[in-house]
Order: sequence, then structure tokens, then C-alpha cells
Amino acid sequence: MSFQKIKTIYAVTVYVSLAAFDNIVIGLFPPLFKSISQDLGVATSSMGVVSAINILATSFSSLFWGYLSGKFHRKRLIIIGTLIWALGVYLTSLSGSYLQLLFFQVITGVGLGCIASIGFSALTDYVPYRSRGMILSLWGMSQGLGGIAGALIAAIISTLSNWRLPFEVLGLISLLLVVFYFFVEEPKFGSAEPELQRLLEGGKSYTYRVSLNQVMMMLGKRSNLLLFLQGFFMNIATGSLIWLPTLYILKIEQLHYGIKMVPLVATFFFGIFQLGGIFSSVFGYIGDVFQRRSYAARARITAALVLVTMPLYILLFIFPINNLSLPDTTNDVTLFVSLLNQLFTNPWILTLFIISLFASAAQSANTPNWLALITDVNLPEHRGTVFSIANLANSLGRTVGNLGIGAGAIASIYLHHPYDYILTMSILQLPLIPSALCYVFMAKYNVRDISSVKKTLNKRGRIV
Repeated sequence: MSFQKIKTIYAVTVYVSLAAFDNIVIGLFPPLFKSISQDLGVATSSMGVVSAINILATSFSSLFWGYLSGKFHRKRLIIIGTLIWALGVYLTSLSGSYLQLLFFQVITGVGLGCIASIGFSALTDYVPYRSRGMILSLWGMSQGLGGIAGALIAAIISTLSNWRLPFEVLGLISLLLVVFYFFVEEPKFGSAEPELQRLLEGGKSYTYRVSLNQVMMMLGKRSNLLLFLQGFFMNIATGSLIWLPTLYILKIEQLHYGIKMVPLVATFFFGIFQLGGIFSSVFGYIGDVFQRRSYAARARITAALVLVTMPLYILLFIFPINNLSLPDTTNDVTLFVSLLNQLFTNPWILTLFIISLFASAAQSANTPNWLALITDVNLPEHRGTVFSIANLANSLGRTVGNLGIGAGAIASIYLHHPYDYILTMSILQLPLIPSALCYVFMAKYNVRDISSVKKTLNKRGRIV
């Protein structure tokens, strides 16, 4: 293996790990909603506002960072962004009031916006075209696993002390990431494009950079518009899933288990029931294979899988947790082993696991193929900006899905916990229908826009 290949693998590993930490921050909150709200003297439902504010700060700041990624040294920008969100996370642990919590989460969001847009922009210049979906799936999969890890960290560490400790620990650990960045080689724009290899091998550089007068052209591209819309609708559904631990808490509380062990059990359920996300690379690879045959294939395959996701998640919400038998302890290892044992001895839990496996697997197909299409239909210098705009659409969708749980307050007038959450979360899966249709409509425009990008790169690559 060449030294250059080792440096590339190292860089991809660092950026993928970065994406995981991004979502660990987001995953920390849900298991701690109740503890934080009690400590600060506010309603638990108001925690959804904090989460939404963080998402919006991340998405709006990513527009700024994304534009900068097409003009300046991305490695330096990443280091600055990481320092900002690490500071925000640590300050969150010091929050003495609800307003302070909101303010510190805005700081965190500003830093995370850098990771979302610049991290993606840099990664696309490391990824070979033929393996784009499969390798970008690692980015998406690390985000999913980061969310699970954040929930587990919150549940386990908070039982040792209080809700502040997980934020303190994560804030300090995140500073170590800055050290790893110093050894990452700054990727060259367009270095992963086969059409530009002659140019780069000839000692030349790809010198095209983004400018403000190109933004309207990016927004007007049909593939981009449909990718923005698809991400918005998709994230309404996935944004509501941040409340899954809360739903499990309510269901387990009905079984009369000790109040201290319930959040741990619910978090373990959440982690185990998202394991289907590991199939993201498989679906990314399938997208790569079929995309070589037709530029419309990736969108069509993903449309079918997104549509299947909806009934599977609704079934997951509705399906009961029956005959659950766990020891009365707060020891996380003992509880986790007991839950694994339930998978083999309790057919209700096993069935729930199978449903969740298929649901999360089908959902996982979206991220790698969506990321690959954003990359395919845009020129290298445009990708950071387009992704940041797409990330804003995604974040608005997540915000709607997150705040949509507030509609449960209306349902709770007529239904008891947890049925109000089940109804609300099920309704919030319906936007997966227009999300899938966006892929269907997008397919023909992908053929035109990908061909246009390749034609432009071929023309630029011949100037040696």
C-alpha cells in the first residue's frame, strides 16, 4: 500500500469520525430531556425547542461555512469549527437557566455547521467516483451510530452523576479531534474526478472556485431542487425519531419498573433497534453498481426503499413491548445482557427487533445515495455550497419533525401516554411518501445534470 493511499485512508477516517461526533452531540439530548427540564424548572416539551434551535443554528451557519469551503483552506476552517462546537458543548454543562441553555446550544450549532458542510466538501475530494455511494455511506452510517452513541453516553454517564457530566466529558474529548486534523492532508479540488486526472497528473491544479453569482444557477438546477425537497420531507419523518427513547420510556414505565432503570432500558432499546443502519454501505454499493448502468438508477432504487420505510416504522411504534422481564437494577452491563437475552427468549421482543432491523435498514439507504447524488450532479467547487443549502432544507425538516411532537399535546387530550406519541409519530412518517416521489421525478433530471457535469469536467481536464 502506497504512502499516499495510507494518508487518504487516514483522512477519510478522521472526517468520518468527525461526522460521528457531530451526531453524538445531537444524541446526548433526548435521554436527558426529563432530567434537564426538572433541573432548570421548565416543561419537558420545551426541550424540543432547544433541540430545534440547535438544528437551525447548525443549518443556517452551514450556509456560511459551505460557501467558505469553495474558496479557502478547508483544513483550517474545520479546526476553527471544531473548537467552536467543543466550547459550546462544554458551556452547555454550565447552564444555570433555560435561556443560557438555548444560547450555548446556538454556539454549538454554529460550530457543527462547519462540520456538516466543510467535512462533506473535503470528503468528496477523497472518494473515488466508482465507490462514491459506498464510501459516503460511512459518513452517513457514522452519523447514525454517533446518535446512538450519544444516547448511550448520556444514559450511562448521567446515572453516575447528573445530566451535566456527559456534556463536560464530550466537550473535553472533542478537543482531541483538533490534534488529529493537523496530520490530515488538504485534499485538492476535483482530485477524485476521473475527467480531471490528466490535468492533475500534468502538474496543474483545478483552479475553479465558487462565486456568489453562481448560487442562483445551483438553486435552479432541477436535480438540486428535488434533492432539497426530498431531504426536507425525509427529515420530517426522521426528525421525529429523536423522540423514540421518550416513547420507549413511556412504554416501559407502564410495566412498573424502577424510575432510575427506565431511561437506561429505553436507551438500550433505541440503540439495538437502530442496528439496521449498518446496511447503509450495502445500499450505497448497490447504488454505485446500478448507477454505472444508468444515471437514473440510484434515484429509483432509493425511492422504493424510502417508501417501504414508512409502514415499517409505523408498525414499530404500534407494536407492544409485552412480557418484558428484567432484573431490578441500574447496572448498565447487567441490564444490557438481560435485554439481549430477551431477544432469544421473548418472541414479542424478537419480533420488535426484526421490525426495527428492516425499518432502520430501509431508511439507511437514503443517506449514501442522497450524498452521492449531491456529489454527482454538482461541480467540485459547488458541492460545499449546495450541500449546505441541502443541509438547511434537511434541518428545517428535522425541526418540523421535532416540534411536530408538540402536536401530541393535542392528542393527549383524547389519548393517554404513550398512545399520543404513537399517533403523532405515525402521522409524521407520512411525509416519506412525497420524499419517495421526489426521487421518482428526479431520475430523468439526474441523467441530464450528471452528463452536463461530466462534459464540463472533460472540457476543463483537457486543458493541460
